[in-house]
Amino acid sequence: MRIEKCWFCSSNIYPGHGIMFVRNDCKTFRFCRSKCHKHFKMKHNPRRMKWTKAYRRAHGKEMIMDSTFNFEKKRLTPTRYNRNLMVKTVQAMQRVNQLREVRKERFAKQRLAAQVKKRQTSAQKEIVKGAHLLEGPSKVKALAMEKDLLSKSKTKAKKKVKVDRAASSSGAAMETEE
Repeated sequence: MRIEKCWFCSSNIYPGHGIMFVRNDCKTFRFCRSKCHKHFKMKHNPRRMKWTKAYRRAHGKEMIMDSTFNFEKKRLTPTRYNRNLMVKTVQAMQRVNQLREVRKERFAKQRLAAQVKKRQTSAQKEIVKGAHLLEGPSKVKALAMEKDLLSKSKTKAKKKVKVDRAASSSGAAMETEE
């Protein structure tokens, strides 16, 4: 039993399901449902449809490069049945799925951490703007945040770009110093 991938949205197509379109040059396109087939006929780009796997990969929503993806590739060379090989293959598939899940979770946490950090800095800036309106211990915290933000902005302003004379003649890289 072979599980195919949809050409448009990259979802699984099980035997007996989906639509297969064969072009005049004998290239076959498999679609999981009529929605994907219609978008293909209208010549829509899957990287621009937010619900496709291609969009998610192109916009950094999902992992692109990972060694576990090599196991999904098609292998057209048949091999003779060997019980030990099949047992090892099934065990390897389970291990690969486990690794993939762990890496997906790590990737999602890293994406969310950047968003949370951005939200916190915008909230801190808002607090600093209204620090003169606060009273009590919250005012002390706001003033501490203000000093912290000022020190960060000063360090960013102090960064200087130093160009190596040798690199500038070849037009290569630039180095930043803190």
